[in-house]
Amino acid sequence: MKNIVVGSDHAGFEYKEAIKKHLVKLGYQVVDVGTFSTESVGYPSYGHEAGKKIIAKAADLGVLVCGTGEGIMIAANKVAGIRCGIGYDDAVASLIVQHNNANMISFGSRTMDLKDVLRRVEIFLSATFLGERHAKRVADIEKIC
Repeated sequence: MKNIVVGSDHAGFEYKEAIKKHLVKLGYQVVDVGTFSTESVGYPSYGHEAGKKIIAKAADLGVLVCGTGEGIMIAANKVAGIRCGIGYDDAVASLIVQHNNANMISFGSRTMDLKDVLRRVEIFLSATFLGERHAKRVADIEKIC
């Protein structure tokens, strides 16, 4: 079973905790890089730390949450080798893996319902990279970093 790293800022803390419980229920091992409360913190360090866990092979995939999903995604994508997208609908939660071989997904606690987020986490984790024409594009992305 895969190890999943989770991270959030204070705005995403409650969703992160729910995602952790959901992942454990599904049989995944969870690596939590924080934050560990609703006390105000900055999202960049948590997105970056989660990304580093994937690159270090301490986790296979990652799930991030902040208020919108944007900021923490940007921070994670600063780690060379991370491909993180926002799971703003069911199709995108799958397509970011199918087309971009995403290894992280982010969500906005202020812009998405938790039930939708939990469903999209499962969609993301079950999606498979299609390769072929998409492999060249992912390789081109990797050359940039």
